[in-house]
Amino acid sequence: MQKSFSIFLFIFLSVSSITLNAQDSTLRWSEQKANNWYKKQPWRCGFNYIPAYAINYTAMWDKTSFDAAAIDKELALAQQSGMNVLRAVLQYAVFADDSAYFLKTLDVFMAICDKHHIKFVPALFDDCVFGINSDPHVGKQPEPLKGWYAWAWSPSPGHSMVVDSTTYPRLTAYVQAVIGKFKNDPRILFWDLYNEPTNGGLGNMTLPLLKQVVAAARSVNPSQPVSIDVWNGNKKLNDIVFAASDIISFHNYGNKEALLAQINELKKYNRPVINTEWMNRPNGSTIASNLSVFYDEKVGCMLWGLVNGKTQTDLPWGHRPGDPDPQVWQHDLYHGDFTAYDATEIETLKKYIDMSKKD
Repeated sequence: MQKSFSIFLFIFLSVSSITLNAQDSTLRWSEQKANNWYKKQPWRCGFNYIPAYAINYTAMWDKTSFDAAAIDKELALAQQSGMNVLRAVLQYAVFADDSAYFLKTLDVFMAICDKHHIKFVPALFDDCVFGINSDPHVGKQPEPLKGWYAWAWSPSPGHSMVVDSTTYPRLTAYVQAVIGKFKNDPRILFWDLYNEPTNGGLGNMTLPLLKQVVAAARSVNPSQPVSIDVWNGNKKLNDIVFAASDIISFHNYGNKEALLAQINELKKYNRPVINTEWMNRPNGSTIASNLSVFYDEKVGCMLWGLVNGKTQTDLPWGHRPGDPDPQVWQHDLYHGDFTAYDATEIETLKKYIDMSKKD
């Protein structure tokens, strides 16, 4: 453990006077404040980002593999496509290994985003697992296993820490350090505190940590809104999510009708609604059918993903070596050589984003 992280932890444990109580919503934005914030935003249309070189988010951020030049080229491609926002998951393990390095690298990444006029939505944690490993490790990551969707995906902080409450002081210190560093940074659109909590087989074992994460974020009181994505029908989870979120963010990989139904349901909360994951072509979640819904409903959206690479997310969820090759890509807009998977999709993206600028 690096000395710089130990300093963060010491500060958190010794001088923080804020009680971490996730039920205290006094710092949650009012409906009016949230809606006023959203009215000042252009229509946000973008993507979930992981570089083509990275097999997981550990590889994206780790000091052995972070590649600013590659990221710059890919975000230039996104800018050419008209998109103006991206979401990416952070990795606690990289922070714990060297917090000073991690915060500096995060700043470098945001500078690249800003260069290409793309706002950043950081997700601090992630429970998803698509392979056999449920805990991350820093350093060199595995190579792809051909035919296996997201073979070496690395959750953050990892399932062992999620279920071990003795790790929570370290994890809340991480939340406070990261948000505290960038709490007034205009390059950040909003904070996505936890991607798909309870996923990966954890179930409600994630909820105690989730409450601590919410409280730690509130203790910093960032100038940007905070949110947790609605991604399933777990009532215990969603009770926390709706109470904690300044704006409503959600995932939807369904067809046009399913998307519109969910948007209408979420608008009942009288807060801005932004989609942070969509586009599953075989399932009917396509640019041709669904992008107009987001535009017409004034709902921001971030599809998955940009350049197809080591994660092999062109494959369907659950795809394994030896399964038949899919006839249609599930995710991603571009091949590794930056040619479009479907040029009409890119033209449609540009069309709606250009229309939004005239509204």
